[in-house]
Amino acid sequence: MMSTSTITFFPVDNGSMALLKLNDENNTTLLIDMRVRETTDNGNDDVFDVSSYLRNQLNEDINVRPYIDAFILTHNDDDHIKGIQEHFHLGDPEDYKEPNDEEESKIIMKEAWCSHRFWKRSSNSNKLCDDAKAFNKEMKRRVTLFEDSKEIQVEGNRALIIVKDPEGKTDGLDDIVKDIDTNFSVINNKELSKKIIVRVLGPLPQQENEEDEDYNKKNRGSVILHITVIEEDYYNEILLTGDAEVFVWDCLWNKYKSEASKLQFDILLAPHHCSWHSLSYDSQSSDENPKVSNDAKSALSQAKDGAYIISSSKPINEDDCDPPSIAAKKEYLTIVTEKHFLCTEEYPSETKVEPIVIKLTNNGPQLKAKKSTSKLTTAAIASTGEAFPHG
Repeated sequence: MMSTSTITFFPVDNGSMALLKLNDENNTTLLIDMRVRETTDNGNDDVFDVSSYLRNQLNEDINVRPYIDAFILTHNDDDHIKGIQEHFHLGDPEDYKEPNDEEESKIIMKEAWCSHRFWKRSSNSNKLCDDAKAFNKEMKRRVTLFEDSKEIQVEGNRALIIVKDPEGKTDGLDDIVKDIDTNFSVINNKELSKKIIVRVLGPLPQQENEEDEDYNKKNRGSVILHITVIEEDYYNEILLTGDAEVFVWDCLWNKYKSEASKLQFDILLAPHHCSWHSLSYDSQSSDENPKVSNDAKSALSQAKDGAYIISSSKPINEDDCDPPSIAAKKEYLTIVTEKHFLCTEEYPSETKVEPIVIKLTNNGPQLKAKKSTSKLTTAAIASTGEAFPHG
């Protein structure tokens, strides 16, 4: 058993990929989104090898196949699902093909989680990349197996649907559906209530007076999870946000403002790669004085002492890019200190990035020492805050 649970945020440009690894007896792993780029994606060889890093973190099953206990897709944009066909086995685990000498073993996905939107077909208003289509097909396969048998399937065939389908497609599937405000602790069919609590916050159902066009947008369907990782008597709280934009955060604040602890966090993944549009309805380019929505910012401001905000994005510069938005970063810096706002493509430097690894300890989250600082003096390491307790 590991000494502490960890969450790792991978440098994947404007995309998202995070690995939560628990220190229970099985070292349970949850991968939230993925984006595995090839060096040709940006024309050079500076892309961090997230595939190899991920594989080095995974256990192998009795057939020597690498696996994750659960893969969680927040929504089916290509920057959240790229590479799944190349790196994961899709289909019945009995059909797993052993790799050739020059190939890597594909990763088994013991459980697959996503929203009810995997049923939506690709169309002009819902364009899907090949990886998204393949994942949706895999979800349909797994859900059909449950539907036909009414039994939880074996590892590699399990599915979990986040939030009931408004059109009734989840009727009769209660055992594999986790609806809004549900708390659960069963991961890969194992009860882990002493280690983890997952609370479903989104996607929210269509709101009164919300136009169909707005509701059906991909980002609007983002899975939002509040995950608590328990270490002794400390509850490490992680808020995973997908690409949810300002309207959703307004709604969540109006829903929870009288019980704001349900939105509190030790670690916040800044929604939509630190986009301005998760905080404001106004356009920075066309509005003379774009304003932040107070409700949306309140929803994203429930930081505990010593909390971290992570921007899974390109470097954030003083320019007009969005995402990531420098204006959004400045808003987040009113919530946490500069030292506790970390960008995946700036850590530890723009020229040599590494995954951001945060240990989830009984004193709260602690940033794991960078490889490049592993030989620093004790005083120098202490100055990074690594050795101090949470808060």
